[in-house]
Amino acid sequence: MSSVYARQFVRSCTASLSSRTLARSSIPRSLFRHYSEGPSASEQQQQAEQPPPNKDAQQTESEKPPCPDAEKLKAKEAEVVDLTGRLRYLQADYLNLQRNAAREKEQTRDFAITRFATDLLETVDVLSLALKSVPQSALSSPESSSEPSSSSPSSEKSALAYLQELHHGVEITQRQLLQTLFKYNVKPFDPTGDKFDPNRHEALYQAPIPGKEPGTVIDCQKTGYMIKDRVLRAAQVGVAQETS
Repeated sequence: MSSVYARQFVRSCTASLSSRTLARSSIPRSLFRHYSEGPSASEQQQQAEQPPPNKDAQQTESEKPPCPDAEKLKAKEAEVVDLTGRLRYLQADYLNLQRNAAREKEQTRDFAITRFATDLLETVDVLSLALKSVPQSALSSPESSSEPSSSSPSSEKSALAYLQELHHGVEITQRQLLQTLFKYNVKPFDPTGDKFDPNRHEALYQAPIPGKEPGTVIDCQKTGYMIKDRVLRAAQVGVAQETS
C-alpha cells in the first residue's frame, strides 16, 4: 500500500510542475521587466528625441528686470544715507552755535562794565593826584611838635594832624576803589621802562635822554588800565628819542 501511495504522490507533483511550465511559457516576453543599472534603450531613445534646452530662454530669465521691492529698498537706503549726512552737518552747526553763544555770553558778562569802569577811572585819577600833591615830607612832623605840650593838655589838633588824617582817608578811598575794580578784572599797569607799544601806550611827548634806548617809555603821566585781555585805557607816557 505504501508503494501505491508513493506513486500517486509522484504523479501529482509532476502534473503540477508541467502545468506551471506551460502557464509560464504562454506569458509573452514583453511583459517581463528587466532591471539594470543604466537606462533602457527606450528611455535613451526618448531622451534623444527631447529637444535641447533653449539658451535664449535661460538668458532672458537671467536678464529679467529686478523686483520693484528691491528698487524701493535701494532708494530708501540712499535716502537714509542722505538724511544721516544732513543730520551730522546740522549737529556740527548746532555745536558751533552753542560755542559761539557761550563765548559771546562770557564776553558780554566780562565787558559789560567797560563804560562804567572807564568813568570811574577819572575818579581814581583825581584821588591819585590828591595823594601826589602832598609830599611825604609835609606829612612827617618833628617830634617836639607831634607831642602835645604839658602846659596845654586840652589844646586842639594842629593843622598837620588834620592833613595827615585827610591824606589817610583819601588813600583808603583810592585803595578801596581799586579793590572794587579788581573784582571785575580791571587792573592798572605802569609801562615805565618798557618798549613803547602803540596799542597800549599813548605818547604825549618825546625827549632825548642819554643812556636810554630810543622808543623806551621814560615817564607815565596817566596809568593805563586793562580789563581782562583788553585795553580799557591806554597809558599816557613820555618816550625817549634819539640823541643828536
